[in-house]
Amino acid sequence: MALEIEEVKLLLPDGANVILAQAHFIKTVEDVCEAIVNTVPDAKFGIGFSEASGARLIRYEGNDTELIDAAVENIKRISAGHSLVILLRNAYPINILTRLKDVPEVVNIFCATANPVRVVVARSGDGGAILGVIDGSAPVGVEGEADRKWRHDFLRRIGYKF
Repeated sequence: MALEIEEVKLLLPDGANVILAQAHFIKTVEDVCEAIVNTVPDAKFGIGFSEASGARLIRYEGNDTELIDAAVENIKRISAGHSLVILLRNAYPINILTRLKDVPEVVNIFCATANPVRVVVARSGDGGAILGVIDGSAPVGVEGEADRKWRHDFLRRIGYKF
């Protein structure tokens, strides 16, 4: 059977960030859910996870119906075993990435962003694999002094630097 490469555009609801990861085991969604609420209790989120064996179901959790539905739809689009999509509002990926990396089932994190994401997926037989992601767009130049000042001021305005 020939290997096919496909580009899959993720659905990103307004104001949401996405984390795309690879994980394993049926309790992934519950452990990720706990990691999020234990780190940012008021975060709104939806989680979708695809099993690669057994029942091969899409498992899901969350506390926001729109984000849960979009996470499940993204897992359907990717259609690769052990894929994990987390959609967040009221939190940034930076708030939970360290804790997410400590979840025993999480194997790899492909991206954490609010940018448009396209997932590069290989398909063969009845399986698929995430090869990588296209996160946003390519750079168009190097920051100048005004850009550096804007970055410095922005980080302080949103509370990430003092």
